[in-house]
Amino acid sequence: MYNKDLKRVIYLLNIDNFAPEVTAITYPLIHAYAKKIGAEIEMITDRKFPGTPPVYEKLQIFERAQANKADWNIYIDSDTLIHPDMIDVTNYLSKDTVCHNGRDVADHRWRFDRYFYRDGRHIGSCNWFAIASDWCIDLWHPLDDITPEEAITRIYPTVGELNGCTEPSHLIDDFTLSRNIAKYGLKFTTIIDILKDKCGYPSNGFLWHAYNISNEEKAKTMKEVLQQWRVL
Repeated sequence: MYNKDLKRVIYLLNIDNFAPEVTAITYPLIHAYAKKIGAEIEMITDRKFPGTPPVYEKLQIFERAQANKADWNIYIDSDTLIHPDMIDVTNYLSKDTVCHNGRDVADHRWRFDRYFYRDGRHIGSCNWFAIASDWCIDLWHPLDDITPEEAITRIYPTVGELNGCTEPSHLIDDFTLSRNIAKYGLKFTTIIDILKDKCGYPSNGFLWHAYNISNEEKAKTMKEVLQQWRVL
């Protein structure tokens, strides 16, 4: 059961009617998850940062979270599948800690600056499922000491990403959140670790997300995953 005294908001990014063949599959499950955990859903559909990659619009959450005065802010990519049995992760978090589904090693993708060096944890953000309380909304702080263009010059996709459909600009959101975790010294954990250490699950079988394939392939694979989950 969710704590009714705590306000939760789920943010979804959908610029220019993103991949309707994908969202037709994912949105019903995300809405069901929102109902299960007692969360409101807020769509981000308008551009506030023109000239930047669409994924950078996730950083609108920094101001939206302050306006919403939510205890917990949850960002979920619109191409994410959520199993109906997925837990309310906020039940396992302290407000001083931000959470992603998993993490990368930052060195694989970014050229470091003083914040990464000082922090020393080498956390690479996988921000397709990201959670932060009202204490930690700096997770989504827009870049203010470097430009988005400069940020993109510091991004180096992995070989696997380059062999797929990922360009440096597409990772500006992961870069910015990684840098914010380091810059603001945010405590960090993952859903994978929570499920393993607190729930006894060896891995996270409740979420599915693939970013480095076409939307057509995503929709096809999602239907196969739902059949495996016995949701279809």
